[in-house]
Amino acid sequence: MHTAAALRAGELEPGTAVAQPLLSLSGVSKSFPGVRALHDVSLSLYPGQVTALIGENGAGKSTLVKILTGIYRPDEGEIRVSGDAVRLQGAEHAFRHGITAIHQETVLFDDLSVAENVYLGHAPRTRIGLIDWRAMRRQAADVLKRMGAGHIDADTRLRDLGIANKHLVAVARAMSIDARIVIMDEPTAALSAKEIGELFDLVAFLKGEGKAILFISHKFDEIYRIADRFTVFRDGEMVGEGMVADTSQNDIVRMMVGRAVDHIFPERQPNIGGPLLTVDGLSHPTEFDRVSFELRQGEILGFYGLVGAGRSEVMQAIAGMTGTSAGSITLAGHRIAPRTAADSIDAGIVYVPEERGRQGVVIGMPIFKNVSLPSLARTSKSGVLRLAEEFRLARTFTERLDLRASSLSQDVGTLSGGNQQKVVIAKWLATEPKLIILDEPTKGIDIGSKAAVHAFMAELVEQGLSVIMVSSELPEILGMSDRVVVMREGRVAATFDNAGLDAETLVRAAAGIVA
Repeated sequence: MHTAAALRAGELEPGTAVAQPLLSLSGVSKSFPGVRALHDVSLSLYPGQVTALIGENGAGKSTLVKILTGIYRPDEGEIRVSGDAVRLQGAEHAFRHGITAIHQETVLFDDLSVAENVYLGHAPRTRIGLIDWRAMRRQAADVLKRMGAGHIDADTRLRDLGIANKHLVAVARAMSIDARIVIMDEPTAALSAKEIGELFDLVAFLKGEGKAILFISHKFDEIYRIADRFTVFRDGEMVGEGMVADTSQNDIVRMMVGRAVDHIFPERQPNIGGPLLTVDGLSHPTEFDRVSFELRQGEILGFYGLVGAGRSEVMQAIAGMTGTSAGSITLAGHRIAPRTAADSIDAGIVYVPEERGRQGVVIGMPIFKNVSLPSLARTSKSGVLRLAEEFRLARTFTERLDLRASSLSQDVGTLSGGNQQKVVIAKWLATEPKLIILDEPTKGIDIGSKAAVHAFMAELVEQGLSVIMVSSELPEILGMSDRVVVMREGRVAATFDNAGLDAETLVRAAAGIVA
């Protein structure tokens, strides 16, 4: 019996090793001007198995995905689907070969219905060649029901769905063409814990259908939960592969970064001074109410809470991005009432947003211009920009953050997520602030880049800067914070010193569970 059919019939367990991969790459290379993105890489994806693709930002993962989906063509190497060599001439060609991708931000059409998204480009037709709308809605509903997503109405406009359900629609689209190879690129980045569990149930369903799944994630708990195999890329090369069950996390980390990362969080000797920022009774009509806390000189103050707790909204108010209805903000002994972001920046408060791609960098501009943008008064003379000064400023701060780029003239949009984050942090540090607010500073970046950001945070507070760190990652909160403020439903639920603090205590406070 054919392997996929055997999986559906239950004769093989999902994850069973099979002789022939559904998709294989060998000797694949790809270069861009000044950048070697991939060199002689190999990868194999097997039916009924999840292969995790692991690597630091800039390791070549995104380039590989674009090659597999027909967006880029490799300079060298071979791609085989079910044993046959193929040349993927474009996205539609890859789609016809049964290859589809589900991205962190779903590439679907908000103004079309669910059914239209599922069957876009291959809608059922009537005998005279017109779209058979009734058949399309019925078939879309059948696909959704088969994959356990029958709660989604095929007639619903896509924009009315949440991110998790949009992922389900993307999978339904793959199922509608009987896609054999499904690429999941950071699919859990914007999902809640419950939604992640539902996505993993869907992965199990796809494995049972005999699909070969490529799963890209920086989260080791996810990789060890659902992946059968792994492949590690480093600096555009394949440096390791194997079975997840037979390999320790430390071994995989060592492959990723070329060294052991025994201590993810830096050793710190906090030198905390007096109060720098005092927030008293800060309120917003709808987002948060009577929020009070204190940040001290040289301190990392962590903010933890579940989705919708109001953490980012409070930070945006302090940064002058949203208004408040009550309360006060005192910085270095002076009361401030920022009405704009510029007011907060002038006072010495800068905010590194969670959505770095849309709010943090200016895509299309080079790295050095992104870094110098808020500091033009320092890099210009008599109203004329001095290019040498812009480069000097950018070089000073990007070198401290170990930015990986071919040059400072490189378009910031071509950088990996982790390196874009470093550019955003460098941009605001160049303004010489008193206080920096980091909102999910390591979201979606790899373990090596996380370690660089954490080390730099430690360096900043040693120099006397104060840091507020908003994070949903418990290890990061516990590993980096001197104190932790927990928010729940727009209010401060508790404040803890970090000494002896554990994850269970934080989660209980965030969820409102009485011990």
